Amino acid sequence: MIVMDVLIVGSLAYDTLETPLGSREDELGGSASYGGFSASFHMRRLHGNGVSLVGVIGEDFKSEHLDWYKESGLEISGIESSDGQTFRWKGSYHGDMAEAVTHETHLNVFEHFQPKVPATHTKPKVLMCANLHPSLQSSVLSQTEAQRVTILDSMNLWINIAHDELLDVIKRVDIVVLNDGEVRMLASDENLVKAAKKVLAMKNGGIIVVKRGEHGVLALHPDGMISMPAYPTLNLTDPTGCGDSFAGAMAQFLSQNNGPVGYEELAEALVHSTVTASFTIETFGTERIRNLSVDEYDARLKEFRRISRTS
Repeated sequence: MIVMDVLIVGSLAYDTLETPLGSREDELGGSASYGGFSASFHMRRLHGNGVSLVGVIGEDFKSEHLDWYKESGLEISGIESSDGQTFRWKGSYHGDMAEAVTHETHLNVFEHFQPKVPATHTKPKVLMCANLHPSLQSSVLSQTEAQRVTILDSMNLWINIAHDELLDVIKRVDIVVLNDGEVRMLASDENLVKAAKKVLAMKNGGIIVVKRGEHGVLALHPDGMISMPAYPTLNLTDPTGCGDSFAGAMAQFLSQNNGPVGYEELAEALVHSTVTASFTIETFGTERIRNLSVDEYDARLKEFRRISRTS
């Protein structure tokens, strides 16, 4: 049995996208890719014990991209290859790029994906169920026994088409991560704080983290509320994967300790999540987060602490 710091189960995809700054075709993406590269950066930075990915790819998936995972220190024995094409998403961003407009979604091999967690990786310190159908997230939870924390991310699609299953699965995890629109939708309340408290009641307590894009993050912890700004970036190029990078950084940070997640520890994790996500949006795809250096990260972390007074 290998005790990994973080196990991430999610999508591996190719994205075709357009923003006001340009366009890209078949860019490596998916929730597990962004979350994985983010977590692996912090694994190296914190001298951790490993990050494992579980997902599915098609026969068209480039060996170069598997090499990117390996070079980042990601354990990929949980990535299965199936006959057919890799999951593909096509979308665009406009104006302030706050929301993506989806043009095409081709699930391909992802349509019939049934996650299979390798027997050696079923007891990670932190389990991160990245954006997947709630029934698949439930399956992953049943296959694993996280040693410290379980984290779940979701999206508006599942709120619309798998509402009851989503409510069932969020009761099984310690931390739910949603964006502000999803929280309002799930709670049927436009007041964000009230909506977050309603969602927390739906999951019978624990922690909820609300991603607010350029407005930062709001979190509810049993010991109180946390609110902090986003890093004010000058180089917004492509927001794709920003939320997954945010969650991946949080997962890796929380894997470094034991016991219940404390209020101050969560606040510190969100500082690192925020700073990490600010790099992801500076280039198309995963390029920036894959090639991030510890020195430039530490410099921005210091700057963010000064701006936000979170030292």
